[in-house]
Amino acid sequence: MDVRPRLIEALSVLRDRVDAARFPLPLRGAARARRSRAELLAQLDDYVIPRLRSPQAPLLAVIGGSTGAGKSTLVNSLVGRRVSEAGVLRPTTRTPVLVCHPDDQHWFAGQRVLPRLTRVWVPEQEGGDGPDGTYAAGGPPYGPGAQREPAYGDGFGHGAGEGRDHGSGHGPRNDGVRGDRRGRGHDYSRPGSGYGLHDGYAVGAGADSGMPTVRIETDPALPCGLALLDAPDIDSLVAGNRELAAELICAADVWVLVTTAARYADAVPWHLLRTAKEYDVTLVTVLDRVPHQIATDIAGRYAELLQRAGLGHVPRFTIPELPESAGGGSGLLPATAVAALRAWLEQHAQDPVARAAAADRTATGVIASLRSRVPALAGAAAAQHAAALRLACRVEEAYEEAAERVRREVAAGEVLAGDARAHWHDHELGGRPDELLEALTSGLTSLLACAVEEADERAADAWRRDPAAAEVVRSVAAGAAGAGERLGVLARRWRRCLEELADEETREARGGQAGERPGSVEPEESAALLATSLLGGRRARTAGENLADLLGAQSALSLCDRGGRLLTTYVECALDAERERRLVPLDKLAVPPDQQAELIAALSVLQKEKVSG
Repeated sequence: MDVRPRLIEALSVLRDRVDAARFPLPLRGAARARRSRAELLAQLDDYVIPRLRSPQAPLLAVIGGSTGAGKSTLVNSLVGRRVSEAGVLRPTTRTPVLVCHPDDQHWFAGQRVLPRLTRVWVPEQEGGDGPDGTYAAGGPPYGPGAQREPAYGDGFGHGAGEGRDHGSGHGPRNDGVRGDRRGRGHDYSRPGSGYGLHDGYAVGAGADSGMPTVRIETDPALPCGLALLDAPDIDSLVAGNRELAAELICAADVWVLVTTAARYADAVPWHLLRTAKEYDVTLVTVLDRVPHQIATDIAGRYAELLQRAGLGHVPRFTIPELPESAGGGSGLLPATAVAALRAWLEQHAQDPVARAAAADRTATGVIASLRSRVPALAGAAAAQHAAALRLACRVEEAYEEAAERVRREVAAGEVLAGDARAHWHDHELGGRPDELLEALTSGLTSLLACAVEEADERAADAWRRDPAAAEVVRSVAAGAAGAGERLGVLARRWRRCLEELADEETREARGGQAGERPGSVEPEESAALLATSLLGGRRARTAGENLADLLGAQSALSLCDRGGRLLTTYVECALDAERERRLVPLDKLAVPPDQQAELIAALSVLQKEKVSG
């Protein structure tokens, strides 16, 4: 496998682009895109990039399969002692267990693979330098060849820090060993220490806090260069177990798929097999718990199914039904029952050529699969952006119509109705100008509120007919709350600015030429006439005439022109602010317009690096 730095960098850039992609709108295919994104991140973070950066790391074989397939018993039997809990209660495997040779433990102590899982260490129970057999401060947690048993007594916990979630999208990746904080010389089982015993094993704080963990075991019986990982059930009733199982499989150099004579034709394992074929991963299948009487027949049928699926080349191992495995028992299988599988794993771990071939095939297969998977993500990203634009356009169109309605009704004098009309008649008979101004301000507020309400109804109706809007319709309704009050505030600000404008023009008129009549001009009167002229339309032609008589024709025209621009500005400001409020839910979805192009560009760079290499 080409491990040139530029290839790794291209993969890292692509990984970041995948991480940044978002698919929040409930479009057809969006859920599939979210799953594909998560799977891609898991494979790139947990396997491909770490494997390319550390090609000499141990071969990691993930043992996966359905509920009750006997995965934990198989792992225990391959190691030669019980390292993973097995039993009749389902789901049994809650915390994944990784077993490696003591000399290989440094490869898994940090965050090189499975970076978001907190490491949980099992202590040596014998051979420690402390009085109770545990290690005092500074003593080694593990010794090569040391005898030990599962920790059913005093706990010696180790926790790894800085686990990173795939979807965080921030913070540099550290591909070296990091976050390996080992406490020594302390009683981690005491209350308040953050450590304790879980299922009979010493664990780190991550387990108690609900953080996903992986328990690390070492055993000299396992050959150097090989690590086994017992994964949760791929069909677990617990969603978190299923998701974790999928992530662990994505971190494997070798998939060891375990099924049983009773369930070898189930849909779930075959989905994994098809996925393995699609990515061209190194795959091994184990047909477990096969009754002696029908072993030949079942094995033949299974082989035929694999052949039809294009997986006839996959190594197959059959394990007979034995008392040790009956009913989910936790006993070890005889060494002869797993000898063939163990020999295959040892040969691929210890033979440099076979080991490189297994790892390279899986990594190359995953990278090759990006040619179809990334464009599919890019297509889903484009659909998300198009849908977001479509929804935004519905709001834009509705508010453009609202603005046109306001212009039309102002020109028709619709504001000069009801109380405003009554106050205008009173004003002509000597009524107070401030009361007329107040009525006109209230009428403008009502007009704006009605236009906004109609725009909201029109946009909401369009969104209800669009499946993409299912997640944001309620948020838009929440954004409309309080619109009347906000519009009233803007209308009152417009009134104050209009009064200031009229006052300024009135002061200029008082110093005007002879022949005009500035002596009787009052600013409040000018403001009332100006507001009536601007909002009354055809119904208030006399307001403009009165204003010209009051200030002079030239001053009145200047004032009406400036007042008209001020009214237009405030109406646009009011409608724009409400429109932007309705678009906030779309903005919060964070559907960047360029995510499709960035995904394709990153894939293109990666492909060029592969070709040039």
